[in-house]
Amino acid sequence: MHGDTILLMTFVLALVAAFAGGMVARALRLPPIVGYLLGGLVVGPFTPGFAGDSHAMNQLAEVGVMFMMFGTGLHFSFKDLLEVKGIAVPGAILQIALGTVAGYALALAFGWEPAAGIMLGLSVSIASTVVLIKNLTDAGLYQSRGGRIATGWLIVEDLATVVILVVLPVVFGPGEVSPAQLAGELAIALGKTVAFVAIMLVVGQRVLPWLLAKIARFCPRELFQLAVVVTALGTALAAAALFDLSFALGAFLAGVVVGTSKLSHRVAAEAIPFQDLFSIIFFASVGMMVNPATLTAHLGQLIALVALIMLGKWVINMVLGALFSAGTRTSLTIAAGLSQIGEFSFIIGQTGMSLGVLSADQYSLILGGAVVSIALNSFVFKLVDPLCARMERTGWLARVYERHTRTIEPPKEGLRNHVVVVGYGHAGTYVAEVLKDLDVPCLVVERDLTIAEDAEAAGLPVLVGDAANSEILAHAHLERARVLVIALAAEGAAEIIAREAREIAPNLRVVARADSQDGVEALVAAGVDDLVRPELEGGIELMRHTLLDLGYRPRQIQAYANDLRESGYAALGDNGRAERQRAFGHLMASLSELELHWVEVGERCPMAGCSLSQLNLRARTGANAVALRRAGEIEVFLDATTVLHPGDSVGLMGTAEQLEAAEYLLRG
Repeated sequence: MHGDTILLMTFVLALVAAFAGGMVARALRLPPIVGYLLGGLVVGPFTPGFAGDSHAMNQLAEVGVMFMMFGTGLHFSFKDLLEVKGIAVPGAILQIALGTVAGYALALAFGWEPAAGIMLGLSVSIASTVVLIKNLTDAGLYQSRGGRIATGWLIVEDLATVVILVVLPVVFGPGEVSPAQLAGELAIALGKTVAFVAIMLVVGQRVLPWLLAKIARFCPRELFQLAVVVTALGTALAAAALFDLSFALGAFLAGVVVGTSKLSHRVAAEAIPFQDLFSIIFFASVGMMVNPATLTAHLGQLIALVALIMLGKWVINMVLGALFSAGTRTSLTIAAGLSQIGEFSFIIGQTGMSLGVLSADQYSLILGGAVVSIALNSFVFKLVDPLCARMERTGWLARVYERHTRTIEPPKEGLRNHVVVVGYGHAGTYVAEVLKDLDVPCLVVERDLTIAEDAEAAGLPVLVGDAANSEILAHAHLERARVLVIALAAEGAAEIIAREAREIAPNLRVVARADSQDGVEALVAAGVDDLVRPELEGGIELMRHTLLDLGYRPRQIQAYANDLRESGYAALGDNGRAERQRAFGHLMASLSELELHWVEVGERCPMAGCSLSQLNLRARTGANAVALRRAGEIEVFLDATTVLHPGDSVGLMGTAEQLEAAEYLLRG
């Protein structure tokens, strides 16, 4: 029975262990990836207790790689790759070459054979796209310039891996290989790659979006979900079976093609659950492959290998960033993202074992280096901001990285009575545009140079720098500003900015956004005056539209919304039932006391032909005339000179007794 259900048991127990590991990692404030890796190690065949089927989990992990690459393709276009090709293409090629040389030298120091050294060098030189995207997303850097270049960089590495996997069996396989045979094999591999890309761009770009649109229009939701899965996995399988390409590359191209359709956002939403689930399986499967005994026996070599992967590759990429003048923050982001190895390193290592070039212990060492680098990679991203701030303060070092990068002149010193907007994303852009339309002086503070250039192109004064980790706020003239708007999604950075702003300008009004109740409390403690929670503001707006459609009046609805906001969002929290009841009670009380009542002016009304000032309705009855309906048209904002005629309908607001008195007067 156990043998028949080994795959099911491995799958379920790996998820349970990954969940437990993720919860422990969260409690210890570690990246969840660390918990997933340790969970896989617990159910792996090299630890006591249940011995999972690591081979079967590797196949499921391949599905995770496909979904991750499909999701990457949905949000990536060849236009993006062309925009960063000047750095991504030569940078990837040079980094593979330098990383391979460094890995080869380390292997010779270990006493390995030269062929095994080449395998180790190639394994070290290729980073994991799955890990990169995960950590870029968690750090909020996926859409930054550095994130886009790093993603394009790894796409180039993935393409290079296709060539590497073709060359290895030819070079290290049995028998002698002539240069002509090697060139022929390479030509065939490149021809297949070009053919698949051409088919996807020419045929797939027409067929796949059209087919998904038809399914979305005429089929139930579950069939559309199935169509998304079939598109991702089917294209990946076709790439591998028909063109000898990697599953990852096929899934990536499928995402690129589907990403051009109008349904790309819906496709991405349907793919996210599969992507998240199988990415966890990927990390758990990596943990299952590690043999702790082997790593313990070669601990010195493991430490040296991890140092090369994380520190050596970081240095290599920082040197390349200076060579191409990529920019300080961009270079740090690329170096952080590529200081790890992953799935393609496993494939190269497995190829080395099948060719008899690598031993089992050597392959285990590569696996161990991958696991440790994956577990620690997210910590490297935490160093980006402080290192960037320190490098910017070191003038000559910053000039090395920024020498060919376009700079934005800081605004003039005379700026005053202005609004400072930190972050020019979607929210910050809307705020800045409205302020500009209202002729309110606005200063944008943005750390990403590309986005800062967009703000400058819109005619806004811009400061380029990280407001949370530098002295940039000292140049924003907060002491002369009227409002500070912190439009960043990162609550930790917003808290730092708010505290620094309070020290510079204690009386400055500070507005910020928060995505959690903990964030609300932290930002209030930091001195933020007004807070916005986008998700909960969306709930208030849905409530407002619903009540409007049900016939309730805007004034009472707004009062209810204001009650919710004045409670400091406590009414919208998990334990805010009492606050919601209080606000709802205020709403119902206002609706019971005030009614909008239409009264027609009678033919015999002695007040017909009089103006509202002559009628003096409020003084005589207590009711207010707020609207007038005449000849099918409604007038609002009535003034004292408005004359009432027989047949007019007057919109009144007041209590029941006040309305009754006004109706008696108007109808005569």
